[in-house]
Amino acid sequence: MHSSSRALHRLVEELEREGIIRSERVKRAMLSVPREEFVMPEYRMMAYEDRPLPLFAGATISAPHMVAMMCELIDPRPWMRVLEVGTGSGYHAAVCAEAIERRGKVYTIERVKELAIYAAQNLERLGYWGVVEVFHGNGRRGLAQYAPFDAIIVTAAATRIPEPLVEQMRDGGVMVIPLEERAGQMLYRVVREGSRVRKTPITPVLFVPLRED
Repeated sequence: MHSSSRALHRLVEELEREGIIRSERVKRAMLSVPREEFVMPEYRMMAYEDRPLPLFAGATISAPHMVAMMCELIDPRPWMRVLEVGTGSGYHAAVCAEAIERRGKVYTIERVKELAIYAAQNLERLGYWGVVEVFHGNGRRGLAQYAPFDAIIVTAAATRIPEPLVEQMRDGGVMVIPLEERAGQMLYRVVREGSRVRKTPITPVLFVPLRED
């Protein structure tokens, strides 16, 4: 077994032991996506450490445990339409695509043009074209033309849940979003119930801020 493959298996086993990976779908997805292909070249040796790594333009690639946790929280299954706000390197979108077994669609939106291009190149090189679609734009506004979404994953911390994203969730749909609170950031699982939403706090987190503009 290749050393990076061994490191990936070790990482996934550890996340399973910690109870972060709970489903076979997310386990398979995490094992299927080579994180080293999404990090900056100088960090390839650290790709399978469970930590965030710097990209550029102030962005980071989330720690594997956070990607797995957010993926589990949307209860992935085939034929879902997933919106991701904050593409970064494209790694999280690739894991989501594998978790829905490449059947369905992951739409991902990134406000930094260079990052959107970087992610699109990574995803195309690794064969995700057609399953994952990358957009450059303001993620707070979502992608109304592709709504309603079964799940929305926001990978930056907002001061409040953006209203357009709530409107673009289907009834019963799930959003996973970090929110700024007085004591720091909290990751929430948000379920749309008609015109209302039900928020459940999951765990304290630390994400880059979701830009207001």
